[in-house]
Amino acid sequence: MYTRRSVLFGGASLLALLGVMGATRSGATAKADAEVFEITKTDAEWRGQLGDRAWRVLRHEDTERPHTSPLDREKRAGTFRCAGCDLPLFSSKTKFDSGTGWPSFWKPLDNAVRTRKDYSGGWVRDEVHCRRCGGHLGHVFNDGPRPTGLRYCMNGLSLSFRPGTA
Repeated sequence: MYTRRSVLFGGASLLALLGVMGATRSGATAKADAEVFEITKTDAEWRGQLGDRAWRVLRHEDTERPHTSPLDREKRAGTFRCAGCDLPLFSSKTKFDSGTGWPSFWKPLDNAVRTRKDYSGGWVRDEVHCRRCGGHLGHVFNDGPRPTGLRYCMNGLSLSFRPGTA
């Protein structure tokens, strides 16, 4: 049975939790903003280059809907690159079908990506971003295939694909 006290206490607890999560996320965002990248542009320049959907994902850490990216179904040999700065990120040799609806890889190319803690969504994840321009790519999880056991779950809008030798 709910009492006035339990409802008020529960609501206050929820607001406090959301405040802590927001403060933690703000700290992560401030840390990301403090990072220095080789390629920097104004928000308006990024939006003009990328278009609205890719800009929201790459520059504002949005997530595209699953099963909407043609890159999830890409099977050719080649290289997946950052849609923001064209840095090679993943070889097609490390791509696999995770069944999640997003392009997934078990290993990035050397010196291609960086990670940082992401406290949004109410739990801690490891966000993956381009080491050259800082663009948000997706997240990495510990439930991938051998040999690394990692699943780099990337937004297709964050990537471009160049066919050829991987």
